[in-house]
Amino acid sequence: MEPSKSPQVPAIVPLMTKERFSLLTGLSIDIIEGHLRRGYLPSYKLGRHRMINIALLQAELLEGDDWG
Repeated sequence: MEPSKSPQVPAIVPLMTKERFSLLTGLSIDIIEGHLRRGYLPSYKLGRHRMINIALLQAELLEGDDWG
């Protein structure tokens, strides 16, 4: 099998597609879409696409009371 020639995007990026987020977290696209609709995941609309705001998600998680 030939290695992919597409650039590999690290997990630490400010915005991520729900498909990439699904691959990294193991959550299904349906679960992610539900979380986006309910506002559980921060997002940003980029053109016609809804991107998950990883930078804001990380900041919210680090500020949370459950951390540590």
